[in-house]
Amino acid sequence: MEKRLRVAAGQYTHPGRRPYNEDCCGIRLPDDEALERRGVAALVADGVFAAGAGREASEACVRGFLADYYATPESWSTKTAAGRVLAALNRWLHRRGDDPAAAQWLTTLSLLILKGRHAWLFHIGDTRIARLRDGRLQPLTRDHTRRMGKRRVLTRAMGAEPALEIDCSVEPLCEGDLFLLSSDGVHGVLDDDTLAALLRAEDDPERAARAIVEAALARGGEDNASCQVLRVLALPERDVDPRAGPAALPVPPPLRPGQRLDGLTVLRELHASPRSQVYLVHHPTWPEPRVMKCPSPNAADDPVALRQFLDEEWAGRRIDNPHVLRIVDPPQPRSALYHLSEYHTGRSLRQWLDDRGRATLDEARDLLGQLARGLNAFHKLEMVHGDLKPENLLVDAHGTLRIIDFGSVYVPALAEAGRPAGAAGTYNYSAPERIAGAAGDPRSDLYSFGVIAYELLTGALPYGEIDRLETLRRRDYRSARGRVPELPPWVDAALRKAVDKNPDRRYETPEALLLDLGRPNPALLEAGHTPLLERDPLRFWQLAALAGWLLAALLALLALGR
Repeated sequence: MEKRLRVAAGQYTHPGRRPYNEDCCGIRLPDDEALERRGVAALVADGVFAAGAGREASEACVRGFLADYYATPESWSTKTAAGRVLAALNRWLHRRGDDPAAAQWLTTLSLLILKGRHAWLFHIGDTRIARLRDGRLQPLTRDHTRRMGKRRVLTRAMGAEPALEIDCSVEPLCEGDLFLLSSDGVHGVLDDDTLAALLRAEDDPERAARAIVEAALARGGEDNASCQVLRVLALPERDVDPRAGPAALPVPPPLRPGQRLDGLTVLRELHASPRSQVYLVHHPTWPEPRVMKCPSPNAADDPVALRQFLDEEWAGRRIDNPHVLRIVDPPQPRSALYHLSEYHTGRSLRQWLDDRGRATLDEARDLLGQLARGLNAFHKLEMVHGDLKPENLLVDAHGTLRIIDFGSVYVPALAEAGRPAGAAGTYNYSAPERIAGAAGDPRSDLYSFGVIAYELLTGALPYGEIDRLETLRRRDYRSARGRVPELPPWVDAALRKAVDKNPDRRYETPEALLLDLGRPNPALLEAGHTPLLERDPLRFWQLAALAGWLLAALLALLALGR
């Protein structure tokens, strides 16, 4: 049986000589799927006494985090899940103390998440996280304080500013690692050698935590004193892969009409490629047929191809959007590797373009608006589609557009299990950073979105056919107005920005591009003056010819005058 992460933990807090305790600490040790999905979480918060609502702030952070973190989408990476929950808590605290006459809700916070074979640390203020390994206590966080006279004051705290600046780091785990989280009522009194000795002297984390706090109080500590101790008892052999899927099932052989698999009857083949085979299938309990997608038998020994196939199902089961093909459950347990989806009639956007030619501006905005809604469903779950192109988009008879293929999807939560990103999709639509081998992010999808927008409006590609990265790098953007002169200049400026080779200069959302395709954006027109050669090549060469003729005439006159 494969080993799982096992952690023993304990905590103890005491008000010290203060009338009440403004420290708060909490630990969650899941024993179900939440352990693999989100790990073990421990955090200690020290409310700022002078703020007036320090105790309320520390309790809100600890309780709020432990409630909300485990409810985040499983597609989110640990950093994203924890970071977004902390940012939301910070905004809530800041709003509570936004009135100058009200008490300020301020607290420090140190958070430790143990998941798979790694530890994630999030820290703000002067609480601390340290690790005892090989008998030595090593600090893993840095205090956010500065000296003012004889006192040290906080430079960062939860609730102090609307935008949260928090330290985040990742550390590899070893069996036997012992982590200590403490408030300054502990580490402000006991030095590292003393803390290390106390940790080594007691095997039980609960008793160790109590012994440390009591030692701090006995040494003369007057402040609230809190600490948590977590001991790593066992580690999985590899980082946990949160993807649920029939990974051990065999790849089915090619299927013919009339053949049956798990009670499903093959009606006909819809598509075949080196990566996959797609069939229309029916089951007696279904009112209408559905689509079965299988890996190609050629991919049976290709772990990368099989991983991408499983990723597609894992991602599809977590997206519920009318513009994304929906993955459905099989009617009975599977005996082979495949997944099922809804069946929609229609034609690919590639066929739509071949049949109709380029779109009008209104048609393009309608199709792109639907694509934007589907793409946002991926991005909200921190997924990158990775291969947007007209062939992967279906337009039905009602004009509804759907993303129907996402076999190149990149999910950071899966990448945490050591899974590298897949190769870039079709080069004509892939951002330069994806072709260069980077995992990409939503900006990479927005590049593909921009190329599709350009093609819809011009029937061509902004950089022509791309066969390798060097080709894309040496080519300049081809003005959309150079291909379709009747397009407004502001549309051309928006398309140029959408497919910028630098991801930092692209649009941040598809809606931003749609907005600029709907009305002129003066900032774009001013910032990106397009040379006449790109805006109107015919006019450029006419003027160039005229200039050449005038120059020749002038030279002839000069020659006659000699």
